[in-house]
Amino acid sequence: MKPYFVFGVLFLFLTSCTKELHFTSVSFEKKSKIACQENCPQISIKIPVAQDNSVETDSINQKVFSVLKEIVYFGEKPYAATNYKDLTTAFIDSYEKLHKDFPSETIGWEATVTGKVGYQSEGILNLEINHYTYTGGAHGYQGLRSLLFDPSTGKTITNEAIFKDKAAFMAFAEKKFRAKYKIPSTASINATGLMFEEDKFALPQNIFYTDKGLLLYYNSYEAASYADGPKELLLSYATIESYLKLK
Repeated sequence: MKPYFVFGVLFLFLTSCTKELHFTSVSFEKKSKIACQENCPQISIKIPVAQDNSVETDSINQKVFSVLKEIVYFGEKPYAATNYKDLTTAFIDSYEKLHKDFPSETIGWEATVTGKVGYQSEGILNLEINHYTYTGGAHGYQGLRSLLFDPSTGKTITNEAIFKDKAAFMAFAEKKFRAKYKIPSTASINATGLMFEEDKFALPQNIFYTDKGLLLYYNSYEAASYADGPKELLLSYATIESYLKLK
């Protein structure tokens, strides 16, 4: 057997094997030390952490952490925390500082974040972040965040990179969206009370890969009021295969 043939076979074998990423779920909790009888301020984080200490896993873990800092942030300056333990402390410290100045206006702060590996294939890793925060006001805010990664590099995949032709996919998705929510094709997208900016259909900020298809998920306020809740549209891969760059 010629050497270059052996090398070619070995190269194909190595390039066809993608390293599978492994995750461990870690949890962090912290409560305020200020005495309370009910709705005691607290923060709880349960999040998947990529293992193996590689460049790829480090990139993924740093991105997830930066997103959680945005979710639980409260204050004039971004938290300087560099790990989850410090992040929970920063959140509670923000509450206690505000409570000291305005004791009657700071009641029942809460932050709950739960993450999981929602989808994983050779070319796509999708982490799902379910979060709820309350720092005062009439109600808290609950939402879902989709974090897409290239498993081979650990780099973030943008929503734009998912599609071959984003405009064509949007036109297709709008027809399906109108059909699901009974919006006449001749009426404006907000005709039934939705709240799309400039009265134009748009893709959501969060797109999920699932075992059943591509999920377009609009969090509260993104396409509808808080009272109307989130909106979603699940499209089977069979119906959108021609639009997808990443499958």
